[in-house]
Amino acid sequence: MFNMNNTKTAVNEQPPKLRIKNFDEVSGRYSSEEAIMEAKRCIQCKNPGCVGGCPVNVYIPQFIKEVAAGNFVEAYRVLKMQNSLPAVCGRVCPQEKQCESKCVRGLKGEPVAIGRLERFTADYFMENYKEEEIEIKKNGIKTAVIGAGPAGIACAGELAKMGYDVTIFEALHIPGGVLVYGIPEFRLPKAIVAKEINNLKKFGVKIEKNVIIGRSITVDELLEEGYKAVFIGSGAGLPKFMSIAGENLNGVYSANEFLTRVNLMKAYHQDSPTPVSVGKKVAVIGGGNVAMDAARTAVRLGAEEVYIVYRRGEEELPARAEEVHHAKEEGIIFKTLTSPEEITGKDGWVTGLHCSKMILGEADRTGRKAPVKVEGSGFEIEVDRVIMAIGQTPNPLITSTTLGMEIDKRGTIVVNEDSMETTKSGVYAGGDIVTGAATVILAMGAGKKAAKAMDEKLKEKYK
Repeated sequence: MFNMNNTKTAVNEQPPKLRIKNFDEVSGRYSSEEAIMEAKRCIQCKNPGCVGGCPVNVYIPQFIKEVAAGNFVEAYRVLKMQNSLPAVCGRVCPQEKQCESKCVRGLKGEPVAIGRLERFTADYFMENYKEEEIEIKKNGIKTAVIGAGPAGIACAGELAKMGYDVTIFEALHIPGGVLVYGIPEFRLPKAIVAKEINNLKKFGVKIEKNVIIGRSITVDELLEEGYKAVFIGSGAGLPKFMSIAGENLNGVYSANEFLTRVNLMKAYHQDSPTPVSVGKKVAVIGGGNVAMDAARTAVRLGAEEVYIVYRRGEEELPARAEEVHHAKEEGIIFKTLTSPEEITGKDGWVTGLHCSKMILGEADRTGRKAPVKVEGSGFEIEVDRVIMAIGQTPNPLITSTTLGMEIDKRGTIVVNEDSMETTKSGVYAGGDIVTGAATVILAMGAGKKAAKAMDEKLKEKYK
């Protein structure tokens, strides 16, 4: 029998006053009974829009049907058919803009909590069972994957299951990409990522760490060394700045540096070799998930006042609704329709952020209303730290050291959208290095698509 309740089954969360003092995961998860109750809200549509709303086309009604029946192991099996990182995606995917936005239950109430059910299913399996051993027939063909982030992990996993010898080349000392350096522990525990990486190794994937492609070795040299195909999934890790006065003052961070030092280098520990001085009053410039992560991290590091400064309105915030909600609960102050114009300072250190008020004008080329400055509306926010979270671009090191690979004016790699192959034969790319900064699940979808195309081409060439 279906559960026709119009609201999602609630999930426990750490109270705001408690969670701002720790880096433990904010959201709890369903019990088995709660998961079954929520799964029964799915009415098993004949033409499920939710599947089309998922970038990797998870068989959503099928896995939810198994949860509703209490068959959690089978539900996990269905999930893993299309999604190699369900425990990750259940936590960080913007379901409200993807699968859940297509759920018919959302027409007269709240959609089915697909993300929460995905997390429950993955966590249940990982805590109670081990991945099944998969018998893989090796074909002896060497392939290389650059970057151990979501795109690279997805591509490597698919290739390994197809029988290829796969080596991932990772620039950092810990694999996981943005999952370990970008997303805070309170949103995505690193133990979850480590388990997913270990599962990848069980397929025979080798991971070479501390290898900077373009410096340690180039893409062309990989091909010369016998790798028959290469996938580039190195992400977009080069931070953007606004080119306003004061950006070189002490106390100005890029969100990339700030979050990497906290998440990867554990800067929140008192004995950390790379501590972060967060100050007392922090302005985070930007309105996406990275901005929310930086602001919420600053609170946990002891900042007394934290501002989100965003030049459009609250309705235009690109961050997940859940992240905005949590940020507000944690006392973060939102300064929307506000544009920074100068970072002010004294004796080389930040003392404030000079801003102007904005109004929304006509829509720009992106379809969003463009912010327009209100003349004479300037004002100062007193802060001693500023974190820039206005986006990232790909590091040009790989593209500048690879012959015959085209990039566009944004610095992202040009690919055939059907195969993800670049203009250099045998070299594929996907994720943020192609799209610019986007979501984990979109990067994974690109990695899967590339693996399929690589397999088809290699089979044709070496059959």
